[in-house]
Amino acid sequence: MEICEPRLQFETFKGNVCHMVKNQGDLPFIVENLKKDDISRLWEKQWYPEAFYLLAMVDYLSRINGIPLCNRYDRIREQKLEKVIYPRDVDLAWRLSPDLDVREQSRKESIPEFIRFNIVETDIRNVC
Repeated sequence: MEICEPRLQFETFKGNVCHMVKNQGDLPFIVENLKKDDISRLWEKQWYPEAFYLLAMVDYLSRINGIPLCNRYDRIREQKLEKVIYPRDVDLAWRLSPDLDVREQSRKESIPEFIRFNIVETDIRNVC
């Protein structure tokens, strides 16, 4: 019998991942995620935003810690989401004042490993 895993809202998923990084530390987070291979599991479920976010996090943490990228995910790295996903607060600010350039500015400030998959992420460390 297969137990169905509930799909979290993307903002909740992102927050959970950032908390894991904060609680575990960069290197243990990378090791655990490569060992568990959640990226492939999420990809196979076709939960593409979650798979891309987790891969972006692993790639980003690898880069800032001088660790070579795991080539297991090279075929996923060739893909990206069709539509850009913005943080909830940026999207809300844009909806309230479309004339402001908050979306474009946040894209410019996004961490490269995230924006390559069309996910805007500017700060993974600012979690309570």
